[in-house]
Amino acid sequence: MQKDFNIHIDKNLSILKESKLLIAISGGIDSVALAHLCQKSNLNFSLAHCNFNLRAEESNKDEAFVEELAEDLDVEVFIQNFDTEAYAKAHKRSIQMAARELRYDWFKELAEQLKYDYILTAHHADDNLETFLINFTRGTGLNGLTGIPMVNDNIVRPLLPFSRAQIEAYVKEHQISWREDASNASRKYLRNKLRHEVVPILKEINPQLLDSFQNTIHNLNDTAFIVENSLKAFAERAIVSKDSFGITYKVSEFKNTANPKAYLFEIFKHYGFTEWNDIVDLLDAQSGKLVKSNTHRLIKHREYLILTDLGDLEQSEKTLVINEDVNEIETPIGKLTFTNVEGISDTSKHTIFVDKDVLEFPLEMRIWKEGDTFQPIGMTGKKKLSKYLKDEKLSLVEKENTWILTSEDKIIWVLGKRADERFKITKNTKQILIIELI
Repeated sequence: MQKDFNIHIDKNLSILKESKLLIAISGGIDSVALAHLCQKSNLNFSLAHCNFNLRAEESNKDEAFVEELAEDLDVEVFIQNFDTEAYAKAHKRSIQMAARELRYDWFKELAEQLKYDYILTAHHADDNLETFLINFTRGTGLNGLTGIPMVNDNIVRPLLPFSRAQIEAYVKEHQISWREDASNASRKYLRNKLRHEVVPILKEINPQLLDSFQNTIHNLNDTAFIVENSLKAFAERAIVSKDSFGITYKVSEFKNTANPKAYLFEIFKHYGFTEWNDIVDLLDAQSGKLVKSNTHRLIKHREYLILTDLGDLEQSEKTLVINEDVNEIETPIGKLTFTNVEGISDTSKHTIFVDKDVLEFPLEMRIWKEGDTFQPIGMTGKKKLSKYLKDEKLSLVEKENTWILTSEDKIIWVLGKRADERFKITKNTKQILIIELI
């Protein structure tokens, strides 16, 4: 196996040969084998071990074993203790998910602080098969069936081409000791059920199962590459704009495909949506209809779909107070400046001139709300701001991000859109103030 491992590194992971590596080591057979293989390949590595304190004295014995292994291999070792149960309870995670988050967060922090180029984990071909089966049984798309990536950012898995049987043969041949985790024999977790009950039957049916599976993974990854390129081309046609409001897509591009639901799923699957039939219905829905996930919204506006982050709604409660001595202020939509001038020039959506003596300070800037009214410049009567925004054919997102500048709760300016008649310059104006949104 050592020879095959060296060939694999030379051919597929030569990036590791001149890099500073951190091996995630539990003390189990897989990670111990990886450490020995890396040492014999003359790779530059250190060990990092997590003690999750979940198995009483056994956890401490694992930690002691890793310390001894590091001494035998003459490499540096880092050990971190976690109160995994407390973390799981505080963050409402399963124990497995809590351990995963703690582990990878610490590895990445360690790598960043000490300038390690890559973090190595000991996932192998059987792990890959089990992950495939887990995703398959839970339901997934193509990406869930393409297996564990060998390289994912700075996480590298050098043992993916090798089977559990090869690793076991290697450690026995070289009389390498390791720590056995009793929980690996438990049928409590889905992965273990698959490992001990399902995979052996599949291997009995097809003794070359892992080879067949590797070929399947290669074929699926080739297909995924084609799909990804097709989706990139589709997105270039469908996306109208990307701005602070969100991402806007043409409805027509989805409708022009043979399977709109498939394209909607692939484009929006990373945003937490689950009600895909409702999203398909958005294509023919009236403006203003929307579908929510825990983190995002997809809104129908005329002939477009607008994807927005729910976190952006938090600014709706924010009010900025502007005193008379303020010359400029940073706002969520740009810098607002106030300058005394002698005369007026051309106005624009981003510039207005007002009669300063009519203003009552402090001014306030906030998101508009239902019930707000103003007198659009050039008009004699008042108008509900909600009606004005509707007449302007603004999308729900644009309405939600419409700010107003007020004086004693009277609207001076619907920012970036329309000034109010009551504050305009007249022949009796003595002090002219220019307000600009930059």
